Amino acid sequence: MMEPPATAACASCRRRPLPPPLLCLLLAALCLPPALGLYTVNAIYGDTIIIPCPLEVPEGLMFGKWKYEMPNGSPVFIAFRSSTKKSVQYDDVPDYKDRLSLSENYTLSIKNARISDEKRFVCMLVTEDDVSEEPTIVKVFKQPSQPEILHQADLLETEKLQMLGECVARDSYPEGNVTWYKNGRILQPVEDVVVINLQKIVDKSTGLFTVTSSLQYMPTKEDADAKFSCIVTYYGPSGQKTIQSEPIVFDVHYPTEKVTIQVLSQSRTIKEGDNITLKCSGNGNPPPQEFLFYIPGETEGVRSSDTYVMTDVRRNATGEYKCSLTDKSMMDSTTITVHYLDLQLTPSGEVTKQIGEALPVSCTISSSRNATVFWIKDNTRMQTSPSFSSLQYQDAGNYVCETALQEVEGLRKRQTLKLIVEGKPQIKMTKKTNTNKMSKTIICNVEGFPKPAVQWTVTGTGSIINKAKETKYVNGKFASKIIIAPEENVTLTCIAENELERTVTSMNVSAISIPEYDEPEDRSDDNSEKVNDQAKLIVGIVVGLLLVALVAGVVYWLYVKKSNDAKGKSEKAAAQNFASLPRTASKHVDKDLGNIEENKKLEENNHKSET
Repeated sequence: MMEPPATAACASCRRRPLPPPLLCLLLAALCLPPALGLYTVNAIYGDTIIIPCPLEVPEGLMFGKWKYEMPNGSPVFIAFRSSTKKSVQYDDVPDYKDRLSLSENYTLSIKNARISDEKRFVCMLVTEDDVSEEPTIVKVFKQPSQPEILHQADLLETEKLQMLGECVARDSYPEGNVTWYKNGRILQPVEDVVVINLQKIVDKSTGLFTVTSSLQYMPTKEDADAKFSCIVTYYGPSGQKTIQSEPIVFDVHYPTEKVTIQVLSQSRTIKEGDNITLKCSGNGNPPPQEFLFYIPGETEGVRSSDTYVMTDVRRNATGEYKCSLTDKSMMDSTTITVHYLDLQLTPSGEVTKQIGEALPVSCTISSSRNATVFWIKDNTRMQTSPSFSSLQYQDAGNYVCETALQEVEGLRKRQTLKLIVEGKPQIKMTKKTNTNKMSKTIICNVEGFPKPAVQWTVTGTGSIINKAKETKYVNGKFASKIIIAPEENVTLTCIAENELERTVTSMNVSAISIPEYDEPEDRSDDNSEKVNDQAKLIVGIVVGLLLVALVAGVVYWLYVKKSNDAKGKSEKAAAQNFASLPRTASKHVDKDLGNIEENKKLEENNHKSET
């Protein structure tokens, strides 16, 4: 068997008595046993390996060399650099062809790192007197690909040990380790429940590992939504690392253990006219596809899919509903209440009554729960229910009786009453002198429904007055007004007419120059009665005063007559005396008599004025 080259060189050195010094130094270096590596370089697979020479460059350096050691310890030189000629030479080593680079400071670079580059490399620096060398250990790391779960089971059945899948992590170096997880927790091997097998394969061309871990698993019902994953643990330049696979959820089949019935509705309560959908479900996987539905009042179940639909339900649909599996092994029930609300308004629709009549109104409610009732008149909510013992015009309008169940969305009923109060036209005329004393306002206050048409005429001439102004028609009442300035007394006629009757009322109006008492524009019935009473009182007073004046006149007449008789007697006596008096005295007597006559006349005038 041939010795390795280094061994032969050492033997040659021993055989030569006085070899040249340099040759002996080189041969001595080759013959030294491998030294323990003090330096380590970590490299990534495919990257460039940078190996600095651990030695300091000595003075008188002749050249430097790099070698690596074979597994049997024999060296293989791969690079040489002369310090004097500045030249670099690379040995003919197939594994490193075109991959090496040696710098001036004797740093060795190896491109495209491979697993086979994981060796002990030695840097040698040679002078005339010495050969120095220092080893460096190169470690190469390759991160595995993300693990995948292959050969996944289509479904899992409870109480049965099955192959769940295989976790594969490819192209790693050194080899990784695979761990299985469920919902983030490690799956530990358990006999007949969790069975894990690990297999490692090396690619001979690259030296990379592929790790495969298979998992056999017996699932339970709780694994229906469980997430299974695997993690590969490997070593890199900076230490231990992990890569996780994508989680997988498996379809776990298990039998039905419970049946549930549900009412599918858009609202939480059901009312008449709604549609009801019953849904029956089992907690098995896959779920049951057919069920038996039991309807109130029916003894036999109705076979159907997982849903049963009832449309336009009525109040008699209230009751207990059940569903079961087709073999009647399991059953569930629920109670449904169909809410209802009835309203009856009496009378309703359009009703026509005469003013003063009575009208009883009732709004009757029937419901599945306590309902609230309220009234609306002409879009305004009323505080109390309407009651009509004697209808008035203001009672007319649109009435709405409305009710609702607060707990049931959309359950609301209403009925309407359109009340019409009719009446024949009633007229009250008033007049007043305007503040400017130049005109008078004549007012015709009219009541009635339908609204009467009003016409003004002048009695005697028959002429029609077209300049009347009307107030707003409210609650069957309005007023028609005209303004006139009569030069002489006139009689005005107000005519009010509707479909029921024609009413005519007249009023005398004095000329504008003649003062008359103003009258209020409108009076209530009570005020009219008070005015009539006052007029009767005034007439009575006037009649009484006339009687008193008549009695006073009779008394005065008797008094005057008696006075005249006494005066005649006194005049005769005076005449006799006058005849016996001298002439001068007669003048004075005449003067006195004249004064007496004047006084008498003044007295009579005073009595008349008093009367």
